Amino acid sequence: MTLRIGLLGCGRIGQVHAASIAATKGATLTALADALPEAAATLARATGAEARDTAAILAAPDIDAVVVATPTDSHFDQIRQAAENGKAIFCEKPVDMSVDNIRRLVDIVARAGVPFMTGFNRRFDPSFATLRARLRDGAIGAVELAIITSRDPAPPPISYIERSGGLFRDMMIHDFDMARFLMGEEFTRLSAVGSALVDPAIGAAGDVDTAAVTLTTASGRICQISNSRRAAYGYDQRIEVHGQTGMLRAENQLETSVEIANAAGFTRDPAQHFFLERYEAAYRAEMHAFAHAVTTGTPADPGIGDGLRAQILADAATRSRETGQPVDLPPE
Repeated sequence: MTLRIGLLGCGRIGQVHAASIAATKGATLTALADALPEAAATLARATGAEARDTAAILAAPDIDAVVVATPTDSHFDQIRQAAENGKAIFCEKPVDMSVDNIRRLVDIVARAGVPFMTGFNRRFDPSFATLRARLRDGAIGAVELAIITSRDPAPPPISYIERSGGLFRDMMIHDFDMARFLMGEEFTRLSAVGSALVDPAIGAAGDVDTAAVTLTTASGRICQISNSRRAAYGYDQRIEVHGQTGMLRAENQLETSVEIANAAGFTRDPAQHFFLERYEAAYRAEMHAFAHAVTTGTPADPGIGDGLRAQILADAATRSRETGQPVDLPPE
């Protein structure tokens, strides 16, 4: 079976997914749509897919699955229509800015009985996936402390910040999902702090660009997450997990592995510049996993419930930062 995919959204992340679909055996990009006709036409020429409007793709009998890579405020209606038309769904994070809306979508997807994958690509990064597999194999015994570092090379435009939902919902949401992925136990309490240290305009827009969150589980396990919108040395993505008998660590991916040693010391190349380079392999593995789940009838993972839980954590972090108080997390 060849999985016929319709792509909604032809911007930067849509283009990433188009390339991943092209590299996925057993899947083909049949059609694509974008609010900007020229963006759709350009990507259609590059991929050989047909440019259509969104409604046509959602209802088309020759489309088995849709990849939702549109602005977040359009996700709810597109997911609902895709589910009602029996399409398998892959949706970029966040599923929706509203936890209540995501809960409604959980019910809609369940009633429709269609596969749903939330786009948390970092789970599929080879290094992070290997680290998690070794955790599950007991390489360091019981997990006690996880430290997740995520820093962008530079902040996005203020126009993006103003509609992003804030750092915790836009940026750290990936780290919330990774924390759950690694810990294997849900968090029960969260405490967050944040400041606008990189660009005062970000603070004026009501957001932060520098933040830290501490999460704890019922058994007392701890996870610390730190984010910054600025890292002069490149895209900083690291994980360290300390356990009963040792530590597992995944380091940054550098532009090359070449190191020079001279009288000035040891020098290595910068970290890869941004997520397009750093997570290219992860995006491809993620799309392969989605296609495999749909064509074999196995559950898609991470599912819509993972998108819901990450959004709950992001909302709690936003509330904790605003109030200065820890937040107890509801069970799901």
